[in-house]
Parts: sequence; structure tokens; C-alpha cells
Amino acid sequence: MATAAPATAKPRRLPPPKPKEDRHFVTALARGLDVLACFRTGESTLSNQELAQRCQLPKSTVTRLTMTLTRLGYLIQVPETGRYRLGTACLALGSALLTRLDVRQIARPLMQELASATHATVSLGVRDRLSMIYAENCRSAAALTLPLDVGSRIPVASSAIGRAWLAAVPERERLAVMALVRAADEPAWPGIELGIARALDDYSTLGVSCSFGDWQPDVNGIARAFDPGSGLPVMAINVGGPAAMLSPDYLLGEVRPLLIALVARLQEALPD
Repeated sequence: MATAAPATAKPRRLPPPKPKEDRHFVTALARGLDVLACFRTGESTLSNQELAQRCQLPKSTVTRLTMTLTRLGYLIQVPETGRYRLGTACLALGSALLTRLDVRQIARPLMQELASATHATVSLGVRDRLSMIYAENCRSAAALTLPLDVGSRIPVASSAIGRAWLAAVPERERLAVMALVRAADEPAWPGIELGIARALDDYSTLGVSCSFGDWQPDVNGIARAFDPGSGLPVMAINVGGPAAMLSPDYLLGEVRPLLIALVARLQEALPD
């Protein structure tokens, strides 16, 4: 959905392919990456027990993984508590990606212009598992814009930015992600599925997906996806913020054409 509230989406561990499905899949590597993906925005440290719960792995397995990741610099163990924080090797990987992400550099001035014009937050996101991760974020000078930044995660299924991604990707990819969303929260699935279906219809008729209080009750947003080319995955840009400032009528009537125009300008500016 659009901008996010202080809470962040809980990363879900995706089941690895069965060996017969992909003999090249390295389960140990996947588990190590699962551990790194457990850290959420706003959390400084996690224990082995917390990591085991989030990864749905035995604590003994997680202990071996965290030891290995610590030796490689991807985790740092805090001596006083024995808990872990992300290490500088993760920072190096993230920085290398962001500095080479041309679409981010091209999009930022356009996004800032829109944020200032609409008194909202404008964000660029890409999917990771069952979340959308912000790769860029621009705020207006308005005092009540939401405090999310680069690296923040929000859920694919209930956010405007996630729903835009779902609407833009091939059906096979969309259905695969929806199946994982359903498996992650079966009791809530009927309502989630209804929201996605409504968003897909909005995208085809309005050119944007919407999330009006679906993710956070006091947050509204709209989003549009695009293909950045150059082998990069589908991305999406959202505009949103506190519902008290950004009503559905304002977002659809005033902001929607500006967002659609921004994405069109961005695609024209991107290299082939």
C-alpha cells in the first residue's frame, strides 16, 4: 500500500523447492539467507531462539548458521547479550546494489517533485518474498508524512505498492505468490483474496491499485507498476500517507493522473 506505518511486514520463510524439482538448489545456502532476511526495520538484534522461530528451523541448525555468518561478516554477535545484528558484509552488498540501480537515480527527482506537489510520501519498491522493499523514498515537507525509509518492508497482499506489483507480473508469477500468501495465513485468506481481486480490477480500470485502510486502518495509498528493463524485476511506485490527509477521492481524482504521468516519464527516461 502506500507509505507505511511504523510496523513492518514480517518476513515469511518460503519453502525451498523439493530436490526432485531442482537438484541445483542448495538448501544450506537458502537457510543462511533466510536467517539474514529475518531482520526487520527497527530491530537492532535477534537471538538464536528468535531466528529459529522466524525461520521455522531447529535452534541447533540456526546456531551453526549464525556462527558461519558471523565468521563471514554477515552477522555481528553482541558480546554483552550473545544476540546478533547484521554485519558490514550485508551493508556492502546493499550499497553495491543501490549505487548501481540506475532506475533509482532517475526516479528520485521525479518522485520528489510528486511528493512535494501532493504532500505525501512517494516510494519505489521491489518484491522480496511476501514483502515489498523500498529502494527509494521521497517525502514532502508536510509534518504528518509517514516515517518509512529505504529498506522498509510492507506486505505484498494488502499494500497498494504490492498489489500494483501483483497486477503487473505474469499470471503464473502472481498465482505463485498468492499461494504463498495463503499458506502464510490461511484463516485471513478469504479477505486477502477479495482485496487482491478488487485491486486487480482497479488496476485494469483506473491504471492504479488502491489500498484504503486495508494494510493500516489510518493509511491510504495508490500505486502503479512498471518494467524497468535491463533484466531488473518489475517495480512499483506508490503515493500515500495518513488517511486524514489523503482521502480516496483526493488520491484518485488529483494524484492518480500525476502518478501515471510520472511512471510514463520514468519509462521514457530509462535506457533500453
